[in-house]
Amino acid sequence: MQLTSRSKVVSNKTMTFKERIYLPAIFSGMMITLSHLFKKKVTIQYPEQTRPVSQIYRGQHTLKRDEIGAERCTACGLCAIACPAEAIIMVAAERKKGEEHLYREEKYAAVYEINMLRCIFCGDCEEACPKEAIFLTDRKVDSDYQRKSFIYGKDILVEGIEPDKRVDVSKRETAAVAEFKTHKEYDHNKVLKRNNK
Repeated sequence: MQLTSRSKVVSNKTMTFKERIYLPAIFSGMMITLSHLFKKKVTIQYPEQTRPVSQIYRGQHTLKRDEIGAERCTACGLCAIACPAEAIIMVAAERKKGEEHLYREEKYAAVYEINMLRCIFCGDCEEACPKEAIFLTDRKVDSDYQRKSFIYGKDILVEGIEPDKRVDVSKRETAAVAEFKTHKEYDHNKVLKRNNK
């Protein structure tokens, strides 16, 4: 009794003498190996040599500062919620009097950690951020032997205040975002004038 109509008839084909000695198959395999000896090598000597990467390469994260050097992150948690790998942990705190130059909003991230071993560098965190605070840069994440060193805190993630320590993320900005920023009616993300009273 036949269960399906997809069955095939199997033939018991005998091998020829040439196929039984395997020498032609061995020679054809050796010819492929020898042909690779004379081709250009694909191995590069990293870190002395580096391959060119895309302009929108997703590497190590950075937490941006605004024009006056205050941290942009307001600890809203949208990046942590958007992260499919659940690699971002943050603890919010309230800004105290006299810290207006450090944090641009009343709420800020007292603790901001990214587990780089869990991160899949998808870019969902930077898409979810309403304050343009987190970006993936073109920097590579350094390798290490200890797992603990891959938990990046604010000491590694926040960019420096000095102009030479700022991270350029203009390459990550799409044409649609650049066009959106030209509209004056949507200036909700600009630096607010603060009263230093």
